[in-house]
Parts: sequence; C-alpha cells; structure tokens
Amino acid sequence: MVFKRKKNGLTDYSKRLKLLKSGEKRFVVRVTNKGVIGQIIEYGENGDHVLLTVTDKSLEKYGIKARGNNMQICYLVGYATGIEAHNKDIDYLVLDTGRFDFIPGGRIAACLKGIVDSGMDINHGEDIFPSNDRLEGKHLKNPIKLKDTLKKFKKVEEKA
Repeated sequence: MVFKRKKNGLTDYSKRLKLLKSGEKRFVVRVTNKGVIGQIIEYGENGDHVLLTVTDKSLEKYGIKARGNNMQICYLVGYATGIEAHNKDIDYLVLDTGRFDFIPGGRIAACLKGIVDSGMDINHGEDIFPSNDRLEGKHLKNPIKLKDTLKKFKKVEEKA
C-alpha cells in the first residue's frame, strides 16, 4: 500500500519517522512562492499539534512592514519564531525541512540562523549559514537594516 501523500510527493515518510523518533518539538520551515512560514510543531497520536506559527505577514506585529521570501525576511521569521518559542518556554528544537533539501547558505538556512540568533538551542553547524553580506541584503535593491529591525523585536519583548 502506498500512501497518497507519498505518491503525490508531499511527504517523505522515512525522513518524518527519523524526526518523530527523536521525540523533540520540530522547527518547520516552508518557503512558499510569496512568503515564508516558520512553525513549531509537536507530534501527537491523533495528528501533529502546531504550537506557534510565524509568517512574513505576522512580522507586522513587530513593526516590520516588509513581506516576501528573500534572505532577510527568512532570517527575521526565524528570529521571531525563536522569540515566541522562548515566551512559551520551549528550549530545544530539531529542524524539519519536509520534502525540501537543505541547501547551505539558502533561505531555510537563513531561517535557521535567525532562530539560533534568538537564543534557541537547535543542532547546526556554523558553516551552513548564509554569509553576512547576504543577510545584510547587499544583493537586494531595497535591503532591510537588520540592526535597526532587531531593536524593534526587543522593544516588543519589553512591552510584553
């Protein structure tokens, strides 16, 4: 018997089984055509439980009006996910890329860098992150000033 999600290429069950055997909460990153989604998900017998979700649209809560799926937005979504995870007393996560391959220096790696920079404990190697030039948006026409933007996160944390 072949599962419908496997036949349609939606789920890699061998990869999913390895992640579930760890028993840890998962940091799930999905880069779409128009944005990026970062979720923290916990396994449940009757289905996975989404503990929190941060998208490029939800960055407006922090005063960031930019949207999209570029390197900087991916980093900020990862950073915001890490902050919200700390607020829910989540300490350790494993990265779940789903059916997508992890590309060192790519957008998923930028999300991972963001969540690591927020202080979350997640397995990673330092050589997989994008370069600082890419994170600062030197390749973009209208880059976001990350240092100023990260201060907005701290202001929102202080108000909470």
